[in-house]
Amino acid sequence: MAAKIAWLKRHRMADRKAAMFHQPVSYMVARLTGEAVFDHALASTSMLYSLERKDWQPELLEAFGAEASELPRIAAASDKAGVLSTQGAALSGLPEGLPVAVGTGDDFATPLGAGLVAPGRLACVLGTAEVVGALDAQAKIDAGGLLETHGYAGGGYYIENPGWLSGGGLEWLRGLLKVPDFAEFDGLAAEVAPGAEGVLFFPALSGAMAPRWIASARGCFYGLTPAHGPGHLIRAMLEGCAFAMRDVVGRLTELEVPLNAILLLGGGARSRLWARIRADCTGLPVQVPKERDTSPLGAAICAAVAGGLQPDIATCAGLVEAIAETVEPDPATRAAYDDAYLAYHKLFESLCPLFEGPNKEPGDA
Repeated sequence: MAAKIAWLKRHRMADRKAAMFHQPVSYMVARLTGEAVFDHALASTSMLYSLERKDWQPELLEAFGAEASELPRIAAASDKAGVLSTQGAALSGLPEGLPVAVGTGDDFATPLGAGLVAPGRLACVLGTAEVVGALDAQAKIDAGGLLETHGYAGGGYYIENPGWLSGGGLEWLRGLLKVPDFAEFDGLAAEVAPGAEGVLFFPALSGAMAPRWIASARGCFYGLTPAHGPGHLIRAMLEGCAFAMRDVVGRLTELEVPLNAILLLGGGARSRLWARIRADCTGLPVQVPKERDTSPLGAAICAAVAGGLQPDIATCAGLVEAIAETVEPDPATRAAYDDAYLAYHKLFESLCPLFEGPNKEPGDA
């Protein structure tokens, strides 16, 4: 957000003053209530927010040429932003005067809607992109830059990698191989042993986000022979995304963020095979909730508290959590995944000179 503000002011607004710079959630709230406000989680994605101060950081505002008066005020996600105005009622079809919550972004509403309100579990959201993060009571900062640290609805800090093309990559491969549906897609992969018989996939179809952020990186299949078929490609892609998740698990563990299970969310959580792969390659049990698309539930939790129907986020979140299945790791396959994961990292290091290009120094992201 900060970089966009600086660009807009430099190239499009030299002779004009902004009324307000919004994120989509705060813009919608403003249209509904007339109030410009967003939560600490969204504010912490702006590059203008201080985790320590829980407010705008003056030095960052100055560096990007932004002013606090041009930004929404900051409040808790479950606070009441205001009430539905006459205009908001006309836009939404709902009665004027209804309370409207401040709300939060989907990165945070999704784990919240699955009941994640305390440290201990990794949230892995398998949508078009794969977003992986965990809660901590302290604001752990990753000096290596793999992870971002944000405020979180209900308190604490959400430490995450914002994700690589994951479910979107599977959809691309399914279309490429002309597999009619994901049930058959999973079935083909299930016929192949863990490790995909030497086939590796590096999940960087739109740039690498793990084990390092490299925007110029691109995806790669490696290890193909005439003996390999569609099932090997599918299995390798499922495993490659899981290995990127394992990179995030490793960094969170180095930062001493507590992890004892993986909470699998999003459309990709419907694949039991993918849940099995993630359990086996990390050694952590994978929990699959009854409701996998939980972002609307996170929004509803914020609304219930803002409207006075529930006392607080933790209490309300306890009402929605329902784990349908837990997939325990199989120690018998761990060695195969450890070997494949090591080969995956060797592949990444071998590809880095191609990613970096002629104008980049080795190791630059």
